[in-house]
Amino acid sequence: MLAEKSFILDADQVKQKIRRMAFEIYEHNFKEKNVVLAGIEGQGYVLAKLLAKQLESISPLEVKLVKISIDKTAPQQSEITLDCDLKDIRKRSIIMVDDVLNTGRTFTYGMKPFLSIEVKKIETAVLINRSHPLFPVHAQYVGYELSTTIKDHVEVDLTKDTMAVYLH
Repeated sequence: MLAEKSFILDADQVKQKIRRMAFEIYEHNFKEKNVVLAGIEGQGYVLAKLLAKQLESISPLEVKLVKISIDKTAPQQSEITLDCDLKDIRKRSIIMVDDVLNTGRTFTYGMKPFLSIEVKKIETAVLINRSHPLFPVHAQYVGYELSTTIKDHVEVDLTKDTMAVYLH
């Protein structure tokens, strides 16, 4: 049996959330010359690209976009890779980005490459925070807080023409 989709956010609302998040990121990093937006592969990386575009349009920050590749279903067994050289992001402020924060597991394991180098700080940004923490990770930048049961599934579509968020 297919679960019915409940509409949460439309394209305009998603864009508004992303713009607000970009302003918050700039407010907390205005003394920096540059920041690193490290998106979790998939919708997290798409969100990081959208945030980077907004940040560059509202601030003088130089934004370095990095893709974190991780197997979300088995992060502890997967090799976590970045699409850049670690020396290029040393001593920088890192903002890890994903579409949905559920338990914090993906962020926790996704942080591993950054722990092997010196960084100024590591922050997290998510479009949807479901607030089911099992790991000591919270999002500094949140587009939308959503109370759900653990069985619910949040679907984020950041495709340009069909941007929306649904709950199954």
